[in-house]
Amino acid sequence: MTFMTEVDPVVTEGSLLADETSKEEQLKAAAERINNAELTEGELDESMAPEHYEASDLRVLEGLEAVRIRPGMYIGSTGPRGLHHLVYEIVDNSVDEALAGYASHIEVTILPDNGIRVVDDGRGIPVDEVPGEGVSGVETVMTKLHAGGKFGGGGYAVSGGLHGVGISVVNALSTRVDIEVRRQGFHWTQTYIDQHPTAPLKQGEPMTEGESTGTSVTFWADPKIFETTIYDFETLRSRFQQMAFLNKGLKISLTDERENDQAGDEVAGDVADEPGAKHQTVTYQYLNGIKDYVDYLVKVRKATPVEEDVISFEAEDLKLGISAELAMQWTTAYSEAVHTFANTISTTEGGTHEEGFRAALTSLVNRYARDKGILKGQGREPLRRRRA
Repeated sequence: MTFMTEVDPVVTEGSLLADETSKEEQLKAAAERINNAELTEGELDESMAPEHYEASDLRVLEGLEAVRIRPGMYIGSTGPRGLHHLVYEIVDNSVDEALAGYASHIEVTILPDNGIRVVDDGRGIPVDEVPGEGVSGVETVMTKLHAGGKFGGGGYAVSGGLHGVGISVVNALSTRVDIEVRRQGFHWTQTYIDQHPTAPLKQGEPMTEGESTGTSVTFWADPKIFETTIYDFETLRSRFQQMAFLNKGLKISLTDERENDQAGDEVAGDVADEPGAKHQTVTYQYLNGIKDYVDYLVKVRKATPVEEDVISFEAEDLKLGISAELAMQWTTAYSEAVHTFANTISTTEGGTHEEGFRAALTSLVNRYARDKGILKGQGREPLRRRRA
């Protein structure tokens, strides 16, 4: 058996005073080193004792500064995932124009220096001065967080982005952004360097006859923020293909100007494969929307359909302002594949829309089985809804 005892150290009055004096000197020296920026990050953390926490230690982040200091809060990470998220933010704005019924074609280009250009044929960002802001609509959405047409006012009835931080975050995390808006009969341009406009929005050449309205955004991600600024063609390709499936009839093109054409579009079949083609290009457009998506997923899984036709239907409640589309196909596979979306955004954790679908489908199958006599006898248990 082992006994442990705790012995109190002997502290004399002189040694206690010496310790207090020594502590005061250490704190004073640390404060001087902080002011002179001589402390390392580790030493600085150790010196941040509670007695140093004062009003002067508080900092207010203005404008886009918060995004640059904590980019992960807005785009998830500063790695490849966050880098590609910048592209999605701009493209999602163009998709919202398509959802509103104004855009039909989105063109995305990876430039030779790894810049990104996104062009759409929507209505174009408003160029008039925003009441109370004193600057154009373009400059407002580029420099103000939570600014946009998705907080009411009739700009968008349906949209994937609801926070109004998309294009301003891209500006915050880029070294340069070039904006061109085709609207109100003219080309409007503005350039941003290190988040700041180099000049007010400029009215340029008149639009030509038959030229569509729209917006062009070109940006270069800041290498000081991101681990890499090199985009992966396949990552963008797969994302835009899914977007095309979810937005019936919308055409999305992706061109990579960094290398020679090496791949084709095995699904849409629209590829820049002419002799002498210099760039890798794919174009997606699905006139049947998610019905085509189900057909594609079944082929990718190499599953055998029970019936050749894909079941699909859609409905809309004008009073509630809700519409829904559904497509499904029974196969001989042992496992299910359920993909759900809300306003074209993937809902991987499910939701009431998925639960409602599962409950309705289970009830319908049970009713059919009883009506056809497949479930015989009162004691026979009905089919149970299986969790994903």
